[in-house]
Amino acid sequence: MIIQVKVEATSGHRIQMPQYTRDGDAGMDVRAAETVTISAKKTEVIPLGFKVAVPAGFELQIRPRSGVSLNTNLRIANSPGTIDSNYRGVVGVIVENTGRKPVTIQAGDRIAQIVLNKVPEFNMQRVDKLDDTDRGENGFGSSGIK
Repeated sequence: MIIQVKVEATSGHRIQMPQYTRDGDAGMDVRAAETVTISAKKTEVIPLGFKVAVPAGFELQIRPRSGVSLNTNLRIANSPGTIDSNYRGVVGVIVENTGRKPVTIQAGDRIAQIVLNKVPEFNMQRVDKLDDTDRGENGFGSSGIK
């Protein structure tokens, strides 16, 4: 499948198209379009410098890169972020600095990855009772640790 991408001009930095780093990767790496410093305990949008035409019936998810999550205090705040098929603005990544010191992301740094997913359309129906299951209403941690 080919998805159309329109690169937007930024402050002199050459925008790199999203791309797979290795054969078999599920996600394409995306790079910061601008240098952005995120203060400690703050959240910023990192622009990626492109617009995208996601086909109807699909979404692009913005997900963390494992190396960024492991080696820094940066977290994608709304992970996974969704780029809907009807959105045509510049794509960005909402990044939170959970650390105690500012972190600077340089233009061109691989900051996240995008994954294409099929999104089935569905409707919801209000009912008075749901079917019973073995789990029932037992929530978080209900299956134990071991």
